[in-house]
Amino acid sequence: QARLEESGGGSVQAGGSLRLSCVAPGSTYRSCMAWFRQAPGKEREGVAAIDSESPGRTRYADSAKGRFTIDKDNSRNTLYLEMTSLTPEDSAVYYCAAKPGICWIPSLLGSDYPSWGQGTQVTVSS
Repeated sequence: QARLEESGGGSVQAGGSLRLSCVAPGSTYRSCMAWFRQAPGKEREGVAAIDSESPGRTRYADSAKGRFTIDKDNSRNTLYLEMTSLTPEDSAVYYCAAKPGICWIPSLLGSDYPSWGQGTQVTVSS
């Protein structure tokens, strides 16, 4: 499967912001792409998804709406997740994922994505 590489994680205080990046090969980039997260002891959660060919088509988890923004830079084959108003509940390993082919629906189901990155840790302290 295509190799994805995340960066931008780190430690931040509650109320702060972080911007995650994910570089994807060109053949993978033209597809559904998404951000997921997994906290210790919790199931993996879809956070935000986007149709790389139609950037207006996005989907957000309720926990992310109004605080997180998924975006992309086609010239750099890079996916972003801008996170604001962070809370300790946002602490997790964040993964980007990609699905080749036509993006019929920007999905938040992990099983829809065959390609994954290695993850980047986000820690929010109170």
